[in-house]
Amino acid sequence: MPFTMLYVTCPDELVAKELAIFLLMQRCVACANIFPIESLYWWQGNVEQGGEIVLMLKTRTAYQAIVERHILEKHPYTTPCIVHWQVAANAAYEAWIHAETEPML
Repeated sequence: MPFTMLYVTCPDELVAKELAIFLLMQRCVACANIFPIESLYWWQGNVEQGGEIVLMLKTRTAYQAIVERHILEKHPYTTPCIVHWQVAANAAYEAWIHAETEPML
């Protein structure tokens, strides 16, 4: 049972935790990991840099669009980074992700 991971950058830990808790309470993700990064990027004609927080989310592949919709509705960035890919893991972990997101639909 492959699943989807989403990589989302957030301006700070508070935003990342609020998004993670909301998504967990909706049962559309099974797990969220939060860690700090340093980002450099183009924005409105200038190279910017600064600290951000990455939110790594694990969900059923079928729930990817729902998770993205929630992120876009709640994220403070004009253009949030939402990268996703389908992955595989050990069978017990994959089963856990599916079990923890099952009640949502």
